Amino acid sequence: MRDYQDMLDMPRHVSRRHPQMSFSARAAQFSPFAALTGYEDVIAETGRHTDSRIYLSDDEKLSINNAIKDSVGKGISLVCFVPDERKDGGSYEKAEGTLRRIDPESGVLVLDDGRRIRIDDIVSAKKSCRG
Repeated sequence: MRDYQDMLDMPRHVSRRHPQMSFSARAAQFSPFAALTGYEDVIAETGRHTDSRIYLSDDEKLSINNAIKDSVGKGISLVCFVPDERKDGGSYEKAEGTLRRIDPESGVLVLDDGRRIRIDDIVSAKKSCRG
């Protein structure tokens, strides 16, 4: 410690070329999660809400099938489950249009605008004024 006694009372060096860093900028260097790339995205994705799939009874499925059969070439209003691509669950979306055809091999309805909806994803089907 004797070697540095002469330096203890010296004034602190201030650069003439570089401005002094603010306290908040210095503190940001030592932020505990700054090195974790994508951390904020993971937290946001975990907090994002998804709905659970509704499973229908046989009577409800029969009612939907009858509404679909009666609507070929006519207007139909559907509520469908759309699975989420990144986590369990999904969302329910309304689809409305003219039912162009039913593809029984793939289990898909084709609407007049080209949308293809899986029959297994439909939770509600009603005739609509459209078409």
